[in-house]
Amino acid sequence: MKKLITGLCLTIFCCLQFNVAMAADKKLDAFKKAIRAKYDMKEQAFANNDGKPILEKFYSADVMSVGPDGTTHRGTEGIRPVYENPEIIGSIVYIESYNTHVNGNAGWDWVNFHVYPPVPGVAPFTFKMLFLWEKIKGEWMSMGEMYVMGEFDTTDTAGH
Repeated sequence: MKKLITGLCLTIFCCLQFNVAMAADKKLDAFKKAIRAKYDMKEQAFANNDGKPILEKFYSADVMSVGPDGTTHRGTEGIRPVYENPEIIGSIVYIESYNTHVNGNAGWDWVNFHVYPPVPGVAPFTFKMLFLWEKIKGEWMSMGEMYVMGEFDTTDTAGH
């Protein structure tokens, strides 16, 4: 009888753990889908040479962005000059998620941010970026980012 009860308890415990893992996978998948939509919008805004959607629908009002030289832009007004600069916003960009994590209403995403500048003779380049996300009133918004030159090896799946 003791073995039966122990076996039953172990079975229930395993089922609960499986359900927890399934729920976590669903939350991660939903987060990835939501931020991919934000990335698609940002890529389209670059293609359209229009920073307004990025300023209003991608970043939170109190965003913090830190570049490779340590330059910090704070808030919508702080990043506005970046997205109004034709040498930047006129680029074609592609954002490639590399390593994504979500926990409740917060998450982050390491990405390769590929840039194809509009300036003739300027070679394409890639940033390694970390986007910080928070779900605000049901919508994922980027609270901040840090970036350096370079590219993650997306064939390395050990960190995923």
